[in-house]
Amino acid sequence: MKKKLMVVDDSRIMELQICKLLEDSDFEVVAYCENGEEAIARYAEIQPDVVTMDIIMPGIDGLETAQVLLEEYPEAKILMVSSLAYEDTIQEADRIGTRGFLYKPLSREKLIEALENTLA
Repeated sequence: MKKKLMVVDDSRIMELQICKLLEDSDFEVVAYCENGEEAIARYAEIQPDVVTMDIIMPGIDGLETAQVLLEEYPEAKILMVSSLAYEDTIQEADRIGTRGFLYKPLSREKLIEALENTLA
């Protein structure tokens, strides 16, 4: 059975890219949220196995969204995905309790490996 993935990113192009990269893999994108508020509102309904979370988004950013999700759902497995990340951002994501960090642009191999590590 495929693992359910929720993509949280303000770029629809990123969601489409992740779908394409995950073709014929053990992962399936079951939900796309374009902002943190939507991710928080839909998490319980979707119950994803793993979440990819962009950091820079309109409204509440990915770090704050991850923090809220992990407070409400401590079992949530969140992989941060961003092109703009500094050491302090990565440390903050780690402190919040996210499971990993992946830099854009994505490759199939790195994405699948990071998702598997997030679930381990």
